[in-house]
This record gives sequence, C-alpha cells and structure tokens, in this order.
Amino acid sequence: MHRRTLLATALALPAIRPATAQGLTTIKVSYQPSLYWALPYFIATEKGWWREVGLQPEFSTFAAGAPQVAALAARAWDAGGTGSAPAVLGAQRFGLLTVGITNDESAGNALVARRADVERIRANPSSLRGQQILLTTNSTGEYAAFACLEKWGLSRRDVTFVNLGQAQIISAFSSGNGTLAGVWAPNIYTLEERAEGVVICSGKDAGATVPGALILRADFAREQPARAAAYLAVYLRSVAWQKQNRAETVQLMAKFYQQGGVTLPEKYLEKEIDTRPTFTLREQLRLLDRSAGASTVDGWFGKLGEYLKAVGTLQQVPEPRNYVTDEYMKRVADDARLSAFAEAR
Repeated sequence: MHRRTLLATALALPAIRPATAQGLTTIKVSYQPSLYWALPYFIATEKGWWREVGLQPEFSTFAAGAPQVAALAARAWDAGGTGSAPAVLGAQRFGLLTVGITNDESAGNALVARRADVERIRANPSSLRGQQILLTTNSTGEYAAFACLEKWGLSRRDVTFVNLGQAQIISAFSSGNGTLAGVWAPNIYTLEERAEGVVICSGKDAGATVPGALILRADFAREQPARAAAYLAVYLRSVAWQKQNRAETVQLMAKFYQQGGVTLPEKYLEKEIDTRPTFTLREQLRLLDRSAGASTVDGWFGKLGEYLKAVGTLQQVPEPRNYVTDEYMKRVADDARLSAFAEAR
C-alpha cells in the first residue's frame, strides 16, 4: 500500500493501544475512504465499540474495489466492505464471502452530465452515440451506467468508454473531458460543485439495484466464526445508532470525509443519509432469507453477475448461493449478547 494511503488511514482513526495490552483480538478491516457505507467503521472507533466485543481493528484503505479484492491474494485483510461488483469478482477469484449489505446505493451510482448538456441529452439520448463516457470498469458505477444506457435504448457499443479511477474522472470531467461521467457518491457531489454537474440517470432511475457488500475472507470466516460475528455486530451497532442520531452522524461524516480528502457542504451529507438506505440486524436477516426460495440479496447479486458476464469479465453467471450467506448474520442474532449489542442505539 502506498505510504500516503497508510498515513491517511492513521490520521483518520484514533490511536489504539496494542491488543496484548488490553486483551483484545486483532481483526484486519478493509474499506474505501470517504464513502457513506464506510462511516460505521469510523463511528465505531470513535465510540469505542470495537473494544466492547473484544476486537482491535487494523484498517487498510483502497481507492476502489479491484485493488481491495486483489489484496486478498496476500491475506491482507479479514473483513470489510466493498461494492457488489468487486464482491462478485472476489468470490470467483478468492472465495470471498458476502455476509450482509452495507447500504442500497442505487441512487448513489450515477451518470453525471454538464448542466449545459442535460436538456439535449434528455430530449435525444441517441445524441450520445459516439461520445465518451468516463467510468471505472468492473464497478457498480459501470453497472449503473450500463443500466442507464439500456433505459435510453442504447448499447455499450454506441458509446466510447474511458476507464479511469474516480479521482481521475473528477479531474478529467472538471477539465472538460468526456460527455458523461460514471461516478458514485460523494464524487457525484464533487462534480456538482466543480463542474456544474447534474445527475442525468442513476441506478435507481434505471431500475438497477446497487447493493454494497459486507464481506469476509473465506478462510478467516471458517477459522474464526466468533470473531466474524463480533465484527458484524460492531458494524450493525453503528448503523442502528446512525438511524437514531442524525445530527451527530452528519458531524462525524463531515470529519470522516475530510480526513479522506473530501469536503462537502452539509446539504450533501444530509443527502447521503436520505438516498442510501442502510439495514439493521433484523432487516439484514430479511434481505438474506431463503426460506421461500431465492433471497432478495440473491436477486440483486444475480443481476450483478449477469452484468459481469455481459462485459466479458466472467465466463458464466455465478450462483449467489455459493458466495452469499446468512450464517454469520444468524450468529449475531442467535447470540443474546451480540444481538443486544448490535441493536443498541
């Protein structure tokens, strides 16, 4: 990992004494900084909730899901959160498990146009033929972009895709490059501020559900199921707390985003909360429930698998039952102490 990334992570999280000094057990947690679904990790650290279940997190951050998943080859982390597209790829390549949903980010993955182009594109989407779309391939941003093209009656072959990281997209689009930018929040808001950007279509607009994934390295989950359940309980505790403490959540979000290099007006922080549903323990269990057949989450990830096959990233659509499991969420629910902790507000 780059030294700058390590430094940013160190600055973003309060110092914790070594595990041996406190009788805590280390867990390596990975995430992408300055994203709403990663906020629960920061809140839990600020509130000291990791200690309450005997864990000491060691955080690593990644600019996107692809390098995050690639780090599994070196067993660089045990648990974390990522986009659903990287979660599917991680399952195929490294046996990565999806054990819950960070948030529904369907409205937070979108195509952004410049204000001057919006009416023209809306009136005549076919005008996009031959134009450049800046996006990050194998990502939920690309998934939402493809759904929007389909909604407009266009195919992937009708446009030219330029594969860039999200920071590069912001820079390039702000400098006048590309007709559309495929980005996710909070990068959407940055383009609204810097480039007079307007969301012209989101995954939600196009009927594409874009879930974020709570993930576990398979061998870690198998060897340390109690630790995996405790990790989930901490995340869920933060989610439950956020739902009941909006004002303080906004304050902590601003702090968390700023430490990751993102500064936004409060209206956008409020928008994050309003447009990105998160899920409590009971809600997670309902989403993962297969008692009547395929679960809601199975359906979401099945669609993601179809997208990854369509773009040639995968040869076949993976079966969600092979990598999405409710085992660890049920462990939280079945443990009276962890369940009470996860649902505390």
